[in-house]
Amino acid sequence: MTGTYLGMPAFPQAAKRELANSQLRHNLANATSTIRQKRASVVGELDDWAQLREAGAAIKTHTLSNLDNYLEQFEAAVTAVGGTVHWARDATEANRIVVDLVRATGEREVVKVKSMATQEIELNEALADAGIDAWETDLAELIVQLGHDTPSHILVPAIHRNRAEIREIFQREMGKVGAPAPADLTDEPARLAEAARRHLREKFLRAKVAVSGANFAVAETGTLVVVESEGNGRMCLTLPETLISVVGIEKLVPRWQDLEVFLQLLPRSSTGERMNPYTSTWTGVTAGDGPQSFHVVLLDNGRTNALADEVGRQALRCIRCSACLNVCPVYERTGGHAYGSVYPGPIGAVLTPQLRGTVSEVDKSLPYASSLCGACYDVCPVAIDIPDLLVHLRTRVVEEHNWRSKPMDALMGLASWVFGDSKRLAAAEKVAALSRRVIGRKGTIGRLPPPLSRWTDARDAPAPAEESFRSWWERNRGGESR
Repeated sequence: MTGTYLGMPAFPQAAKRELANSQLRHNLANATSTIRQKRASVVGELDDWAQLREAGAAIKTHTLSNLDNYLEQFEAAVTAVGGTVHWARDATEANRIVVDLVRATGEREVVKVKSMATQEIELNEALADAGIDAWETDLAELIVQLGHDTPSHILVPAIHRNRAEIREIFQREMGKVGAPAPADLTDEPARLAEAARRHLREKFLRAKVAVSGANFAVAETGTLVVVESEGNGRMCLTLPETLISVVGIEKLVPRWQDLEVFLQLLPRSSTGERMNPYTSTWTGVTAGDGPQSFHVVLLDNGRTNALADEVGRQALRCIRCSACLNVCPVYERTGGHAYGSVYPGPIGAVLTPQLRGTVSEVDKSLPYASSLCGACYDVCPVAIDIPDLLVHLRTRVVEEHNWRSKPMDALMGLASWVFGDSKRLAAAEKVAALSRRVIGRKGTIGRLPPPLSRWTDARDAPAPAEESFRSWWERNRGGESR
């Protein structure tokens, strides 16, 4: 990845800033809880969800183990149906390829389907430097672009904005770059969607070049797949004369038949729907129908580094559903910007350090941006063991940078000393029970003085139990040894 996010402070400092934004926390709590409930409902309808999850993980693991062969198969299939495949080792190379392709058409603007790969390489900025305007057509991405903002969520990039904020952005910014928002625009969702539709329609009808990503790429047929909810993708993929798709090499699946698994897993895990409203597939060029010039840019940009790590490579199974973000207690309180990456939340904490390395302060800190509660693994539709990856990457950070925390070392040393002797542990449990009278409040720990307030400012923790299990056992078992 390139430098947009580099230079940010480490996650703890960035998170502290975001925690001070009460409106952000309200927006996130409301949005993520709604998505969680919808997901749980539609997943619960399937008796074979566990088997689907296993199948998705198995297909992805097999593909990654044979990625070189499937990439060559995909290139041959795309070429056979009239497309052109380009290989990009990094962001610089990918941006150069896309800029050159757009320049060759003589056009000075493109429309885009939401694509995390193009955000990752900062394609919009590269196009702007070349004098080419790139217009985001996904509603949430449009909000982010008009607001001169950065995405905060994988699925809902503008999740940190509420309706009133969106209305203000539309009224202030739309007229500067196209059809203005109506003067009487309200914050009703239908009115906001109507304003976005009117603003984008002229861009769809005018644009000769489109840039897309892909949710999946089928090696067997050379087919690309985009799933979305608004129809903007369908417009981008069919109306322009030239289509350029930037696709991470990990997006491959071997066969068309494999889509049957992922097109059940993805919508249920992401939007809480049984199926996506729009599933677009395209294979090469068809005379007189759709784009007549089709290019695929296969992007590495650190992915082969992740693939070389036997533990870390499972992060490349990710299908970008965002389920892990919606259940993560850390993400819900900090939002996505604190992660300093286009990939926020639990998956970003394990994917970003592998793609970018652990040179910057923010990348070194990301594996620690988790409570290791395990909720992310429970909801992952392709069974990525994110908690295990976080611990693995923490070890890597320490080994690569000798990055040690003296306070944490002291705390762990104290814990080791206490847990190393049953009598010391029993004494600590008695002290904890007595402390309940001081710090307990309605069953939780209230706000503590600094520096302990760093914990209680952002969360409530259960107060210590009135009686430890050890004491209960001794009282009820007459001191029997265990």
